[in-house]
Amino acid sequence: MDIVFERTVPVFRIFDVAKAHEFYVDYLGCTVDWEHRFEPGMPLYTQVSRGDLVLHLSEHHGDATPGSTLYTELSGVRALHAELAGKGYPYLRPGLEQDEIGTSLTLTDPFGNRLRFNEPGTCAQPSDGAANGTCG
Repeated sequence: MDIVFERTVPVFRIFDVAKAHEFYVDYLGCTVDWEHRFEPGMPLYTQVSRGDLVLHLSEHHGDATPGSTLYTELSGVRALHAELAGKGYPYLRPGLEQDEIGTSLTLTDPFGNRLRFNEPGTCAQPSDGAANGTCG
């Protein structure tokens, strides 16, 4: 039988549900897909998503390490940057960075987790290893 990985979903540690919603829902534009607590008053485990970007957020001790980094490739990083800049989020004013990998936008959530959105350039090699143009 072949082994087929269906999808990867990173887990980020959070410490405040309201701050998490302010960042992931209000600022980044994700929707809350579901929330789980073992019983009222227990830590939250939830899924948020925007398109194919799917994240799990957890208040549970030991589920994830604060200060982790997500790297994801996308198309439209400049449009995402413009959208986020227009929201006036008071805690973050990210810029675009360009290097041999492509154009990237790095966001840091209120818990120290980093989300690095990268749009590969013509000189960059995509994560699937396929050739993607030549650099000169």
